[in-house]
Amino acid sequence: MGNLADEVSVLVEGGKATAGATLGAALGPLGVNVGQVVQQINEQTKGFAGMRVPVIVRVDPATRSFTLRVGRPPVAALLLKEAGVAKGAGKSKTETVGDVSLDAVKQVAEAKGADLEGNSADAKINQVIGTCVSMGLTVDGQDPRTLLKERLAQKVAP
Repeated sequence: MGNLADEVSVLVEGGKATAGATLGAALGPLGVNVGQVVQQINEQTKGFAGMRVPVIVRVDPATRSFTLRVGRPPVAALLLKEAGVAKGAGKSKTETVGDVSLDAVKQVAEAKGADLEGNSADAKINQVIGTCVSMGLTVDGQDPRTLLKERLAQKVAP
């Protein structure tokens, strides 16, 4: 493909992409089978049902072939799914909207992988716990700020 490939970036709901306005208008002129693209997007994003997922479609105009690069939903969306709530707290310092397990936090950190800033698994887990703070989510019933302090204190202790 080289530099001759065209890219189309879209946000789709996991497993529910359609050949409608956004994808159809962007991909139609490139000569690819929009139905096949939509089918592959839905297949690759079905695990993210109910969440918006970034997808990049690269099209080689010479062969009309395409490749997909499916991103991951934001940490906040993954946490909301784990907590089973629709949205985070409006006042996260005083309002709690749900609870997630530490195991779920670890899974979110693993799923996001290189998208997170930390250079260790613990740092990435702490970053996800920090997101819980701003969303009004507790972790195993505990205030995430307290949990973060405990985790950081354990790292410093000999």
